[in-house]
Amino acid sequence: MDAVAEVAGDDEFRIYPSRTNDKKKNPLDPDTKISVMQKMFPEYAENIINDPNSKTIFDVLKQAYEEGFSGINIVVGSDRQSEFEKLANQYNGDLYEFSEINVISAGDRDPDSDGVDGMSASKMRKAAAEKDFNSFKKGVPNTLSASEKKELYNLVRTSMDLDEDYELWQIAPKYDWKNLRERYIANNIFKVGQLVENLNTGLIGKIIRRGTNYLICVTEDNMMFKPWIRDVAEVFKKEVPFKDLKIKEWTNQSGVPADQREVGTDPFREYVMRMSNTKKIDNFNVKKFINKYKQKKK
Repeated sequence: MDAVAEVAGDDEFRIYPSRTNDKKKNPLDPDTKISVMQKMFPEYAENIINDPNSKTIFDVLKQAYEEGFSGINIVVGSDRQSEFEKLANQYNGDLYEFSEINVISAGDRDPDSDGVDGMSASKMRKAAAEKDFNSFKKGVPNTLSASEKKELYNLVRTSMDLDEDYELWQIAPKYDWKNLRERYIANNIFKVGQLVENLNTGLIGKIIRRGTNYLICVTEDNMMFKPWIRDVAEVFKKEVPFKDLKIKEWTNQSGVPADQREVGTDPFREYVMRMSNTKKIDNFNVKKFINKYKQKKK
C-alpha cells in the first residue's frame, strides 16, 4: 500500500482487494476482509475500495477509463507483474483505450523474515490451520490490539472450516508444492472442461489446455488467460453461472481435434475466431466465400 501511494504521488490512487471467497485459500468474505484491512491500515482506509462490481482486473480498468482517466499505473507484487502487464495491455484498445499503461512492482517479499515484511497469505493460513497463533499474530500489524488479533485468528480458522478434512497443498500450495504437482500430473485436479478462478486477477474461465504446471483458460467472454496451478481455485457451476462455450474435446498439442484444424472449414474458422477474440461474423459461409473467388476453369 505504501508502494501504491508512492507511485501515485499527488494523483488519485485506489486499492482493490480480491473479492474471491472460498474455504481453502480465501476464507474471509469480501466485506469482512476489507473491513479488517481498513482497520489495519487506517491511513489508507478511504483508498481501499469495496465495490462488488470490481471483481476482475478488467472491471477495474474499464471503470477507470469510463471515469475519464487517460493513463493508469497498476501496482502489484513482483510475482504478478508480468501476468498483469500482459493482460492489461492485451485488451487495451478493445475494452478500454488508455494512452499509457504501466505495471509496477511493489517490491519483493522477504520469505525468510518472521515479521510482516516476510508474511504471506499462505503462511497465515498455514499458521491458522496448525493452531499456531504465535506465528499468525506476527503477520498482523500492531494497529490491531492483541484481542483483535486473536479474534481475527479465530475468524480465519472458523471460515476455513477446519473440521473438514484438508491437506496442506489445498490451503498453502507453495508449502506443499510436491503434493499439488503430483495430483495435477495424475489429472486428479484441474481437468480440461472445469471452471477455475485466477486468484490474482479474478478471472473465471474454463480449462481448455493443461501445461506442465500451468493452465490455458477461456472466460465466458472468450478472453484467454494462463495461470500457474498454484494461483487458481476450482469453481463449481452451481456457484458461478457460466454459459456453454461449445468447446469440444481439446488436445494438448494444438488446442482442437485434428478434424477441426482443416483450413477452409467452419470449425477452423470458429477456432481462429476464439483465439483472436472475434465475437461474430454474420451470414458467413466458407464454401460460398471460396467458390466466389475460385478461379474458373477454361
